Amino acid sequence: MEDGTGAHPLTVADLLRKQAAVRGEATALEDARGVLSYRALDLRVNRLAHALTGRGVLAGDRVAVLSENRREYLELELAAAKLGVIVACLNWRLADAELKHCVRVVSPRLVFVSVRYVPVLARVDHGVADVIEIDTHYEAMLSDAPGHDPQIDVDPEQGLVILYTSGTTGFPKGAVISQRAMVARAMCFAAEYGIGVEDSYIAWSPLFHMAATDFSLATLMIGGKVIVHDGLDVDRLCAVLDREPVGWLVAMPGMIDALIDGLRRNATRPRGVRMVGAMADLVPLQQIAELTGLLNAPYVNSFGATETGLAPASGALLAPGVVPKSLSKRESGFCRLRLVDADDRDVPIGVPGEAALRGPTLFSGYWNAPEVNAHDFRGGWFHMGDLFVRRADGSLDFVDRAKYLIKSGGENIYPAEIERVLLAHEAVLDAAVVRLRDARWGEVPLAYVALKPGASIDAQALMQCCRAQLAGYKVPKDIRFVEAAAFPRSSTGKIQRHEIERQWANA
Repeated sequence: MEDGTGAHPLTVADLLRKQAAVRGEATALEDARGVLSYRALDLRVNRLAHALTGRGVLAGDRVAVLSENRREYLELELAAAKLGVIVACLNWRLADAELKHCVRVVSPRLVFVSVRYVPVLARVDHGVADVIEIDTHYEAMLSDAPGHDPQIDVDPEQGLVILYTSGTTGFPKGAVISQRAMVARAMCFAAEYGIGVEDSYIAWSPLFHMAATDFSLATLMIGGKVIVHDGLDVDRLCAVLDREPVGWLVAMPGMIDALIDGLRRNATRPRGVRMVGAMADLVPLQQIAELTGLLNAPYVNSFGATETGLAPASGALLAPGVVPKSLSKRESGFCRLRLVDADDRDVPIGVPGEAALRGPTLFSGYWNAPEVNAHDFRGGWFHMGDLFVRRADGSLDFVDRAKYLIKSGGENIYPAEIERVLLAHEAVLDAAVVRLRDARWGEVPLAYVALKPGASIDAQALMQCCRAQLAGYKVPKDIRFVEAAAFPRSSTGKIQRHEIERQWANA
């Protein structure tokens, strides 16, 4: 409204200011160097914001960061929130060509880099003149800057972070998460799971991904404590669980066995964990039962993405200590969700359809990718590329990625259907199903399976298990046994089917 009486949406910076005012002495951040109160954190963020403006950084500009998890990473994101600046969170696991693309596509005004990754950045023709080494220059920048709040009026639709997402082909895409979306994600985090000021969040997964950045910022906006870990250190993680109430302990596929071993080895007695896990469809059911039993905490049966946050299916929790009989999910109250066919028509109950989403947690599109955005946001809905089935009771069952489809003799096969059967077997630790070229059928499913230590079963027995639960054309043409550590994985622990195809199946 022109008279100024209309509501003004909150920003991430507004919520940090509020916590600094009402919970000034409470611990905001903890890392190996010690703790920062909310008041101390806010002061450092103000100084960094002024230091950035002193280097010519303006609202709408991008700054990039290439670093391990550390307090300065979150301070940079919060300073950007106060200025209306966007932080491009660079993935240090990328190949040089991919990293070069990720920097150049966003044209950052400057790059922050930790000493650990200075050699990596030096190999890349990034084209950025202003490079700030965190370990040598960061504190000096802050000491020379004023500590008062910059008091800049920031549009909540302004981007806050760019998180890079990978596909099966091409370079990573930069998903722009606005301050509006980040605030909504925090509210979803609190409302769906009852997270509050008494709950800590352990940021051990890389801050260049949503699990660490989203929920660290959400925790700070809510008023809780963020405990920053430099990667996965299971023993240190267990020590925190012994002394801290934790809201959500994120556990990714690929590290759960190590976590289970660590909990047993350390005889960990958690002070209190509200919930654990993520991406239940990708985890063996027995692992879910073991982990939740040790922590006495339910498993998060969610389905989200970098682009969507916790929505669309974030409401269901799996009971601790038991092997789940169903992985059906509950639609989040923080979105509108349709399941559509290839012509964007709603599919009937019981028929697989692609998830199309609207809601406040949604990202603002991929940076500098107009054609991709036009396609993925067609009709005003964001198309996730993930297939679900809606049941008569309204619950949702994940089927598979729409873009990874095995077409065998005219039949569509979704690998996750087969993987779920394999993962439910007591001898199986992990499994992945990929496409194998076939002269007769065009493509057939091929399974790679890792067995649990000490377990023994042959391929024919596993195939018989599949035949008992799947249509004949879905039974793997062959099952090949591999070591669990051999599976190629993304930085979030997901097995990369396209890499299995390239390296093993069709090499």
